[in-house]
Amino acid sequence: MRVTLVHPAGFNFVPGQPDFSVLANRMPPIGIMQLASWLEKHGHPTELHDCLGPYAPPGIAANAEIVLASRPDLVGISATTSSFMDGVDLAAFIKRKRPEIRVVFGAVHVSSIGAPILEHFPEIDYLCIGEGEGCLLDLANGKALAEIDNLVFRNGDGQVVCNPRRHRILNLDELPFPAYEKLAGFPHGYHLPLFAYEKRHGATMITSRGCPYTCSFCDRTVFERLYKTNSAQYTYEHMKYLRDSFGVRHINFYDDLFTAHRKRVTELCEMLIEQPLGMNFNCAIRTGHTSDEMLAMLKKAGALMVSMGIESADPGMMERHKAGVTLPEVKKTVERIHAAGLRAKGLFIFGLPGETPETLRHTSDFILSLDLDEMNMTKFSPMYGAPIWDECVSGKEGDFIEDWRLMNCLNFVFKPHGFSSREEMDALYNWHVKRYYDSRGYRHRFAKRLWQHRWSLWHVVRHLPETVAAARYFSANKEELELARREFVRHPRQPVGLQPFLSPELKADAIAAMSPIRISRRPARPATEPDACCTPQALGSTMPWTV
Repeated sequence: MRVTLVHPAGFNFVPGQPDFSVLANRMPPIGIMQLASWLEKHGHPTELHDCLGPYAPPGIAANAEIVLASRPDLVGISATTSSFMDGVDLAAFIKRKRPEIRVVFGAVHVSSIGAPILEHFPEIDYLCIGEGEGCLLDLANGKALAEIDNLVFRNGDGQVVCNPRRHRILNLDELPFPAYEKLAGFPHGYHLPLFAYEKRHGATMITSRGCPYTCSFCDRTVFERLYKTNSAQYTYEHMKYLRDSFGVRHINFYDDLFTAHRKRVTELCEMLIEQPLGMNFNCAIRTGHTSDEMLAMLKKAGALMVSMGIESADPGMMERHKAGVTLPEVKKTVERIHAAGLRAKGLFIFGLPGETPETLRHTSDFILSLDLDEMNMTKFSPMYGAPIWDECVSGKEGDFIEDWRLMNCLNFVFKPHGFSSREEMDALYNWHVKRYYDSRGYRHRFAKRLWQHRWSLWHVVRHLPETVAAARYFSANKEELELARREFVRHPRQPVGLQPFLSPELKADAIAAMSPIRISRRPARPATEPDACCTPQALGSTMPWTV
């Protein structure tokens, strides 16, 4: 069967403004690339189309025509919440032209909502819930729909049927490397965040699935509780493949928590030290669970920068949304990172329930005190499968605009009661960002490393006309853009009030995560027993976790 996998564009900036975000960071769609290599391995010709790619045209119709030109029997669309309606419009266009083509949607949005999606969107034939490899291969093989686990479909009577969840892939090393070669413009047309790398070209890798922790704002409906990783050997060979085949010299590991399985990380670092690839990489660590020895080993293996989720500097907010992480631990971890010769990047979320102007100012002060090398602050957007979803939509903690296209962490769809307006939130957000990048510490670090970032500078120079045009556009149309932001109309076909579908296990996790009293599902053990939760064996196991 001929299959075409699509990554829809969605809304990646604010309403009314052109999408210039891809000038600063354009990431390959790893999910559909992984599925493409899997299907090809099993004999199904597969094409990829990235609607945010360097050669993709603007508009739904033009992108749909490219998909149709690949002559698919099955079209798979991997959509986030913010790109879902673009995906629906693509599917509708494809169905009007060739109604015999089957369309399946997958990824986090459909995994967290499930069957109601089919009730509202007749152009979608199937939903793939959770991991996609097995379900998509069964569809391509023509297996009877009722026998395909992870599939949601309509039966002959038009009723929506939800098949059981299938067992997760336990050995991720069985998967072939993602089909980078099928992505038009890779690697030169894709690039990592500016000034976050020294060598080019760059690429992204994901070497694990799931996360051993439960934060209030994270959706785990795709991989649920099971945390699995690629082996160190597989990861090393993957990096070598990217270097040898595409000239890639820097990797951003986009695992939720790259260092969770310490034994694997140690083995990978040892391989990179003993058999250097001449590559740098960035990865995520967890505050309080990283030793000086590991940081030193990461540095020696080629790590340039490590990031850590901090979210807020207000103790009450941290306890509520990121339990187990304390401000003193954060400060000490940053000091250890710098002592190891690594760069430290802090990840923060602005606008969670309980946020106020005071908590944001407190967080801003703390960020400047940390002397971070990089900082990323996202605007909080509720996710359907996250423990905090019910609280956000209840109205008790704030006002929520349920517009899927705006739920991209670039718009304040949720306004906590502590703020008078979203305009106030935007003003505070802009104040903090300007404050950080204008700070003496950041300017000094940036100037000192300017030559190291020459490839980022070259990228900016190459795209200077677009950057200047963007600045002029925003300046000349400021009032119109603000009006478009305030009067932005929800997609006419988007339903509201859909309830997320969580397994009993994830419901238990959500209750535990949102409880004011920390609840653990771990069995009691004698006081003399060592804390198994911090061992590599436990972190790499299939045990359920709540933090």
